[in-house]
Parts: sequence; structure tokens; C-alpha cells
Amino acid sequence: MNNPLKSAAAHYDPTLPQVVRDPYPSLLALQRHDPAHWNPKLKAWVLTRYDDVKMALTSTDMSVDRIRPFYENLPAKEKGVLSELMRYLTLWLVFRDPPEHTRLRHLMSRAFTMRAVEVLRPGVEDICDMLTDRLPRGEAFDFVNDFAMQLPAMVIMDLLGVPRKHMFHLKSCSDRMQLFIGSARNAPDKYERAAEGAHEMATLFRGLIAERRAEPRDDLISAFIAAREADDAMTEDELVAACMLVMFGGHETSANLLGGGMAKFIAHPEAARLLADQPDLAKSAVEECLRLDGPSGSMARLVAVEHQLHGKTLRPGERVFAMINTANQDPDMFERPGDFDITRKPNRHLTFGYGAHFCMGAALARLEAEVTFPRLVQRLPNLKLAARPIEWHATIIMRGPRVMPVELH
Repeated sequence: MNNPLKSAAAHYDPTLPQVVRDPYPSLLALQRHDPAHWNPKLKAWVLTRYDDVKMALTSTDMSVDRIRPFYENLPAKEKGVLSELMRYLTLWLVFRDPPEHTRLRHLMSRAFTMRAVEVLRPGVEDICDMLTDRLPRGEAFDFVNDFAMQLPAMVIMDLLGVPRKHMFHLKSCSDRMQLFIGSARNAPDKYERAAEGAHEMATLFRGLIAERRAEPRDDLISAFIAAREADDAMTEDELVAACMLVMFGGHETSANLLGGGMAKFIAHPEAARLLADQPDLAKSAVEECLRLDGPSGSMARLVAVEHQLHGKTLRPGERVFAMINTANQDPDMFERPGDFDITRKPNRHLTFGYGAHFCMGAALARLEAEVTFPRLVQRLPNLKLAARPIEWHATIIMRGPRVMPVELH
């Protein structure tokens, strides 16, 4: 008799529409039967167990410098298209190994400490209430476009010092860049579109940096310019890249968390009622939304040192996808891993990474969700999915709804 789990594992194909909607039957089958899986479609290793994923995020056998080698192996025409995008991506912290990563993270973290995240709470509350008041009643609308995207975009733009009038333009830039950064599958002209998005975002930030050099303000762009360590400071390209990373990372991850989290509360009305009655559960509720089908589908690495894993040989230069959301459902780490339990403790998920590359924006993303979820389940108890299904981002790096049609009855 055929084992359906083994069959699912053998057919993990992230390009299939049903896998985009729900990748977990195939990935959890891999976790059980083939935890170090070579995937010919991705031309990469797929790791699905908690301990293996955590190791991949911390081991010196792995490198985060995955974008540059991939770019160098592209045909000359595609390299030309992506040259400006690569100018900035190669300076992003998430794609740099020590010592370059250590230097830039230190300079950026000095700027981030200029305001404690908790100071931002009243502003986040005001934005949340304003957006909630604007939501249409009695008709279908897109929760992502009308709420989940706008809240973190407004917060991060205010923090950087970017006028809110640029929000939808920057959202468009981020969406196009994600086609390349998120390893999107089957996206036509993705390199050209990603390059256009990066050019437009870089141009906007280069102009704002010039303005802040002439007239500093109390914002993150000015803080990045002022950040120094001895005689070291960020170069012009590093400043532009840092702003792009904060905008892209601080907006995309949080938007996916808010959209995906509300999808869970709609699907689990008992959890929504519990949080509405006990808003002090907000912190643990956010951690559970981060753990179960959270905003990090996977994190990519490159094999730096040949080593063995589950009887397989991983060789230098090979790509590795450490499947974060699947590791977060490993039964060896979590009891009842498929349950949505907003009281779960402990909850040692890997959604924000681990070790030196732990997400710098984790505290801000948590704050935005801790403000949003209790408010929405209290104020919008009748929020339901509309007839049209959720459309999910077709990437294996990011995970979240791209379009989420809902109604307020």
C-alpha cells in the first residue's frame, strides 16, 4: 500500500497553486521522511526539522551570502538588468557575513536605539484606530490593501521620516523587489520588474538622504547619517541600502504577520473571543501567529563548508532553504504543533531567525501585532472571509496573504 506521506514528500513542488495555498502537507511529509531533501525544482536543499533549521541559521558551515553567487552565474543580459538592484542588495545585512555584517549591524543598531520601540506604541494605536474606522461596512474589501499593508508602512515611514504620500509608491517598489528577493516562482519579467522597483526606491531615499544631510531631523534617516564608530560611518550606498532594507523588511514582514494573523482569528473564532475577553493574552497570541504559518516561509543559505546531514553530503556553493514555518511545526519541539493555541508557552519559534542574524525589527513587528490583534477582535467581531479565496504570495521566503477579501457583517 502506498504511503500518502511519502508520496507528498516526493512531490513537493512550490510552483503548484495548491502548494502555494497550503505547502504544509508536502513539507511536513518531508520533515518525517526526508528531512534533508534535495529538490530538483529549486536546485537546492530543503531542511524541515527544527534542530536542522536552527543549525543552518547559526553554523559557520553556512553563509548568508546567497544573492551574489547566484547573480554571478546569471547570463550577461540578466546580470545587466539586475546590476543596480545588486548594488544595494549586496549591502543588506541579511546577505552579509561577518565581519562586514558585524560592522554594519553595529552602526545601524546604534541608530535604532535612539528611540525605544515602546515609545512608538501611542502612534501605532492611533494608526490602528484610524484605519479601523475607515474600513467599509457591508461590502467586501481587501484586508491586506486597506489595513495590513498600510499600518506597518505608515509606522516605518514615520520612523524613517518618509512622507506618507509615498506609501503606495513604496508598496509597489517592495512588491516588485520581492519577486527577486523572495524567490518568486513563475513570475513573468521578474528581473526587470524587481530592478525597476529597486531603482525607484533607491532614487527616493537618495533624495531624502541629501535633504537630511542639509537639515537633520528626529528620524531614522538622520540617525543613520549620524551613526559613527570611531572614524567609521556608512557610505552613501550603505545609507541608501540601509533605508531600503528597513522599508522593505519592516513593512513586508509585518504586513504578512497582520494579514496572516487575522486569517487565523477568522478561522478560529474561539481564539478571537478569548483574546477579545482577555487582551492581556496579546503577547502570547502574537507569538502563536508568528509560529503557526507565520510571515517567514523560509530563510536561504549557501553551503560554505562540505558537511553531512542525515546521510546526505552538502557541498560548497549549494543553496539551502531552511523552512522556518515547517520547523515551527516540528512535533519534537512543540506539543500539538498544528493547533492554534494563543496561550502556548513556551513558544520558541524561529520566525525572526536565530543568532547573529536575528531580525533587528522583531520588537517593532511584535508591537504592531500586539496593538492590532486585540483591537480588531474586539471592534470587528463579525469580520469574515468573503466568497473570493485568499491569494497567497507565490514565494517560499515570504509567507502571507497577497489579497485577503473580507466582509464586515
